[in-house]
Amino acid sequence: MEYMSLTTPLTKEMTKKLKIGDKVLITGYIYTGRDLAHKRFIEDMENNIDLPFNLEGNIIYYVGPTPEKEGEVIGSAGPTTSYRMDKYAPKLLDNGLIGMIGKGKRDKSVIDSCVKNSAVYFGATGGAAALISKKIKSCEIIAYSDLGPEAVRKIYVENFPVIVLNDTNGGDLYEEGKKNWQV
Repeated sequence: MEYMSLTTPLTKEMTKKLKIGDKVLITGYIYTGRDLAHKRFIEDMENNIDLPFNLEGNIIYYVGPTPEKEGEVIGSAGPTTSYRMDKYAPKLLDNGLIGMIGKGKRDKSVIDSCVKNSAVYFGATGGAAALISKKIKSCEIIAYSDLGPEAVRKIYVENFPVIVLNDTNGGDLYEEGKKNWQV
């Protein structure tokens, strides 16, 4: 299994080279956020309040990690189902976000926004949360600490394994997978 290595922040030149099914190892800083954090991102944008991090070239990982145990950087950190962020994602992508990590199919508005903004949606393996957390080398809550596990974190990852589910050309691995296995 051959992987492509990417280092954050990402550029449109980098994302345009990615195709659905590509296996990628991400190294660098990424940010976490789930439903409630996304709702606040949009509210803050609408109220001209700066977001807790610059969206430009960055990736959001849809995760609400469990508390870390003694000696750990983070607890179990598997992806959450992404469709809950679909109503927020296009606005974030329009404002510079270039990548999202989660699990599950996205709606057409998100796929279209990936094309429009040269962004990608990566999938992380559900059910492998304890293993995935070993790829997270540092973790800091940077906003919305009142949200507990859904607080926004800045995490540093090394060789974080993902697969491209939606690419900059409108490719959808879920749809392609169905076509490839139909009889």
